[in-house]
Amino acid sequence: MTAWEAETLHSITAADDLHVSPFRDDGITLGTPTWIWCVEVDGRLYVRPWNGKRSRWYIAAMTQGAGRIRAAGSEFDVRFRAADEQARDAVDEAYREKYAGSSYLPPMLGDGPRSATVVITPIP
Repeated sequence: MTAWEAETLHSITAADDLHVSPFRDDGITLGTPTWIWCVEVDGRLYVRPWNGKRSRWYIAAMTQGAGRIRAAGSEFDVRFRAADEQARDAVDEAYREKYAGSSYLPPMLGDGPRSATVVITPIP
């Protein structure tokens, strides 16, 4: 797995404007950009779909395993993979810290989004 440069990862998570575009079924065409929350845990970029594993972008990301993200004024070719179960608690804590006070936070800590936690890594 390729790691993010610390400065790049910080700019992505600080901007809070991450859009994911996994490839469509043809493996070439990018899907419609979807805005999602993101957090950093131990130098890794994590996201969760609001609708859990039923989310269209999540299904495409898990099926295709790659696509593009746009954040902080830049675009990055990336890989998507399901996060290890062990990472979920730390991702929960990062969500609580970053999005404290948001009415959208409790659902993002629920079983559906939590079970669909994704780690995004750059493609060199």
